[in-house]
Amino acid sequence: MRYESLTKEELQDALAAEKKRYNAFLKEKLSLDMSRGKPAAAQLDLGAPLLSALNKDMSFPKGTDYRNYGLLDGIPEMKKLFADLFDIPEEYVFVGGNSSLNLMYDMISDAMLTGVLGSTPWVRLPQKVKFICPVPGYDRHFNICEKLGIEMISVPMNEDGPDMDIVESLVATDPYIKGIWCVPRFSNPGGIVYSEEVVRRLATMKVAAPDFRIYYDNSYFVHAITEDAPELANIFRIAKEYDTEDRIYMFFSTSKITFAGSGVSMIAASPKNLLSIKEKMGWKTIGFNKVWQYAHYLYLQSADHVLAIMREQAKLIRPKFEIVLDAFNEAFGDSDTVTWNTPKGGYFICLKCMRGTAKAIWNMCKKAGLTITSAGASHPLHFDDSDSYLRIAPTYPSVEDLKKATEVLVTVVKIVTMETLIAK
Repeated sequence: MRYESLTKEELQDALAAEKKRYNAFLKEKLSLDMSRGKPAAAQLDLGAPLLSALNKDMSFPKGTDYRNYGLLDGIPEMKKLFADLFDIPEEYVFVGGNSSLNLMYDMISDAMLTGVLGSTPWVRLPQKVKFICPVPGYDRHFNICEKLGIEMISVPMNEDGPDMDIVESLVATDPYIKGIWCVPRFSNPGGIVYSEEVVRRLATMKVAAPDFRIYYDNSYFVHAITEDAPELANIFRIAKEYDTEDRIYMFFSTSKITFAGSGVSMIAASPKNLLSIKEKMGWKTIGFNKVWQYAHYLYLQSADHVLAIMREQAKLIRPKFEIVLDAFNEAFGDSDTVTWNTPKGGYFICLKCMRGTAKAIWNMCKKAGLTITSAGASHPLHFDDSDSYLRIAPTYPSVEDLKKATEVLVTVVKIVTMETLIAK
């Protein structure tokens, strides 16, 4: 329904009906959660063979005992698998522990304390370090910056990635801008895939800071949910043409391929960067869990097999996205005040509501027993000046719970939208 075209009398009649529905939800004492992008149990069940992989093959490669110390940068089998998956050289790959977010934090905190490839540590600079943060974006990226005292500069996302005209103008003139956060394929939460032009401009733009880095969080690289999902240009291949490979740190993990929080992570970087990364990692750890890395290799097998696993994941995830998207289309399909993206991969739907309503929607959902990600979480310092963006995560609830959660959400959005229109 196009609520903005209704008269106040029509809005009041429609509002009364939706409030009656909402009051019924209150009586149900619901407890529903679509707040985070967590895999559902059925997705995790697909990874069950991982748990028995080592029982079938405990013969480590000749001359290597993965139960012992060594191989700080990971086992060769996982390095090759990741290299094949991203079409990059094996010598660019560092295999870490269970968390790519941990690697991201390490890279930034190391830069703060020890610098980047011999540059001045950021804590010793006379001014605050700054990061470019495309919005809406990933709250955990912003939390890292907030906790480390990094100033965040919001740049809007277009349909093909961050607004590169703004990005280029900022990084070309300000030497205290040291990084940009990127989720280049199926961005969190907008589901955007960066175009080849955007990737090329990121790789080739002029930067004022010699230690500027692109923090390329490629977490959802293999998480397509439709067969026509757009591919992502190879940023390392482009950067090699222009001798800018040193500006890229790319991160990935298997946490949403195998087991959430129990996967294997990766950072990819130029050989020069990787030497520095290995040195600094050596200060913190003798090595990561190589036995678990090998178990992952035995289960994942190859880049092609990873993609086959993800096609099975997509069969489970796609219907859940369709439930939410169909409900949005039915309720707001002709509306200009409530819009959303239709992602072809990733874990989220970005719902953009009428300006000034997101917090009210979040509060009403909470009262009705539905937990969604806090309003403002998709922006630095949890401050969305438009108060309009909400991140919706369909994957975790059961189908039955998801249908109920979506019904509650749609009802609340209708109520808050109509109340706002009536008050104008």
